[in-house]
Amino acid sequence: MRPLISCVVPVYNGERHLEEALDSILAQEWRPLEVIVVDDGSTDRTLAVAREVAERAPEVIVVSQSNAGPAIARNTGISHAKGDLICFLDADDLWHPEKLVRQARRFAADPDLDHCVHHIQNFWDEDLADEAEEYGDHARGKPIAGYVTQCLMVRRRAFDRIGTFNTELKHGDSAEWFLRAREAGLRGDLMPDVLTHRRMHAENRSRVQASGSLDEFFGILKQSIDRKRAAGSSV
Repeated sequence: MRPLISCVVPVYNGERHLEEALDSILAQEWRPLEVIVVDDGSTDRTLAVAREVAERAPEVIVVSQSNAGPAIARNTGISHAKGDLICFLDADDLWHPEKLVRQARRFAADPDLDHCVHHIQNFWDEDLADEAEEYGDHARGKPIAGYVTQCLMVRRRAFDRIGTFNTELKHGDSAEWFLRAREAGLRGDLMPDVLTHRRMHAENRSRVQASGSLDEFFGILKQSIDRKRAAGSSV
């Protein structure tokens, strides 16, 4: 019998793209699955859109909370997840129809595998056509190793071992989690397949809050170095 896969979708003011993102999950070949939409205190029609999709798709569960940021929203989704395998999708991105099938095969073939990612491909909304053309031959326009939550499939035991996402971070919670996973010796895998398509648009968090994201990332690296030094001195 196939295991249940839980798909967590954190969203804040994502009414424009949410339905398309959820449909890319519902189009997955894999069953059984559950889709946990965590509305992070949206002020637009996000919650209404999520509930409309849930009315036609029993796999969709809608959870609403006061605005607390993406890390807490992801952790809320994890707390509601019933599956042993957990995935995440941002509300403006899309999955390839075979994403869950291909990743689940890796886990079935390797019981010691803790987490698995794949490659991600950026694509641009029509209103950013000039930017899309600019990056056509750039690294940003080609598949990238997806060490981001949208590409992650993870066994629940990995969260039990090293914890969930760092709620003190506003931007780099996924990068910080991957660093902790590596430091703890969790077994991971990077697949060559492009199974997530990341939408580039005018409201991307990485675009709107770029300077804060960079500062936070340097802080995450420093904390990782400090942990390694502390571990080395205790040996």
